[in-house]
Amino acid sequence: MIISEGIVLRERIVGEQDKFIDILTKESGVLEVSVKGARKITGKSGSSTQLFAYSRFCLNQKGERFFLNSAEPIHIFYDLRNSLSRISLASYFADVLRDCINPEAQSADILRLFLNCLHFLEKGTRSEAQLKTIFELRLMSEIGYMPNIIMCLGCGAFEPEELFFCIDDGSFYCADCFTENGENYYKITLPVLNAVRHIVLTDFDRLFNFRVSDNSMSVLAELSEAYLKHHLERSFRTLDFYKSLL
Repeated sequence: MIISEGIVLRERIVGEQDKFIDILTKESGVLEVSVKGARKITGKSGSSTQLFAYSRFCLNQKGERFFLNSAEPIHIFYDLRNSLSRISLASYFADVLRDCINPEAQSADILRLFLNCLHFLEKGTRSEAQLKTIFELRLMSEIGYMPNIIMCLGCGAFEPEELFFCIDDGSFYCADCFTENGENYYKITLPVLNAVRHIVLTDFDRLFNFRVSDNSMSVLAELSEAYLKHHLERSFRTLDFYKSLL
């Protein structure tokens, strides 16, 4: 028997009584788990397998397949359902995780990132734009696509007032070193660069503690989304739906 904490990213009904759930776990990446008699399960066991339930799961494994033995909820994130935009943004996060996290991957930090984003999203204590940006850039850094934002790739300048961030390789150039050659780039300011540095480099205890102007946040949100979609090489329907609500 396998015992692991995780959060439900997706649930799919199979037949009249059963369902499959995708769980992001600490130790084993994303697992697909069969839940027999799901519609008959009530009380704590039932709530522990619903979408965005963070639970402690006991799983039986047969070959490469996993079956739910029992589950105990830790936190349900129920209040996300009070806002269509919040539940839609959370669904986008879940879709991205299912796409890029492999089975058997060590994903404790990624699980922590997702749980923290859902916590602030549920409480409404951080803006949706800020949480979306943090999720996108920090996740890309965690899975091997950390942008190279220490200094200008040309001259080594650390804090140029005007700079250009290249989506293709995640590097930046100051205005003196930048030459437009068809690359996918964003013209950004130093506050935006510093926000990117904070998101990808700071420890988790301070990750959500930064502020930028509304204009900088708008640029930051476009940049982070473009960076994620470029390197994952796909788009997400849940993202399109979320953006249609704004």
